[in-house]
Amino acid sequence: MTTLKKIACALTLVTATSTSYADSMPGKGVSVVPVQSAIAEESFQTIVLNEALKQLGYDVQPIKEVDYSAGYTSIANGDATYMAVNWYPLHNTMYDNAGGDKVFYRKGHYIEGAAQGYLVDKKTADKYGIDNIGDFKDPKIAKLFDTDGDGKADLTGCQAGWGCEGVIEHQLDAFKLRDRITHKQGQYAAIISDTIARYKEGDSIFYYTWTPYWVSGKLVPGKDVVWLEVPHSANPNGTDTKLPNGKNYGFDINSERVVANKKFAQANPAAAKLFEVAKLSVNDVSAENMLIANGEDSQKQIKQHALNWIKANQSTFNGWLDAARKAAK
Repeated sequence: MTTLKKIACALTLVTATSTSYADSMPGKGVSVVPVQSAIAEESFQTIVLNEALKQLGYDVQPIKEVDYSAGYTSIANGDATYMAVNWYPLHNTMYDNAGGDKVFYRKGHYIEGAAQGYLVDKKTADKYGIDNIGDFKDPKIAKLFDTDGDGKADLTGCQAGWGCEGVIEHQLDAFKLRDRITHKQGQYAAIISDTIARYKEGDSIFYYTWTPYWVSGKLVPGKDVVWLEVPHSANPNGTDTKLPNGKNYGFDINSERVVANKKFAQANPAAAKLFEVAKLSVNDVSAENMLIANGEDSQKQIKQHALNWIKANQSTFNGWLDAARKAAK
């Protein structure tokens, strides 16, 4: 082989190697700023996506914690790149108010089957035949869940700014329960922990919660507590919340979706495809949330949970990356 041919072959090899590297790292040199709520239990799903973005070459910055509404605004303005906790349809109003589809990219459903609603302890429910929040119209029933002596049931409710508080407030009026139920709000982790403590002491409890979350691992529906139905569909979205089995718990079954800045998504088809195809099981998220509830709650530990999930689901994770890399070509 002549010297010129050797040089040509070497250049071809370098070019092929460079092309292969570029294909595998389509996000090289592009910065990503993820945001999420201050709820520690929403870190896991964000970190899993961050790890995928890193595998694609993106320069992923530390997660910024913001209120949901501020998160939508910062993504719309381009100050942040994405968040993995768009509760759909619960957050529709916040999404639309920040600019909606004109400024956001949103495809796919990252986590599906997220339920919400009202629950009471099973012992009290069985004794008094309580299965519907409408039963609280009876002052004797409402008084069973009175914790401050005013004769009204005290609901461990939704933290302000989360979106669920709007549904609860709407329903208290729609079901004419304003005189029977007090919506107790505050830092949710604190007030639900107090509720669980009261349950352990034998008290009757009445609370709002959602899945995926750790509460239903501590207070198991059907064993410790029961879900309450509502008299009829009534929520700010105007949707019918009746399930196919005829049950109606008053809240839409939600998905957690990925919302990204639209301009970023258009310029980064690999990331856009990742956001579209990534999926986590609601049960896997709940299981991780239980680890947090049991004390593994540092950011280092939560990141390890994410890495453990990736290792246990490597083929699925690799499939996301393959789809993202193909989209970049």
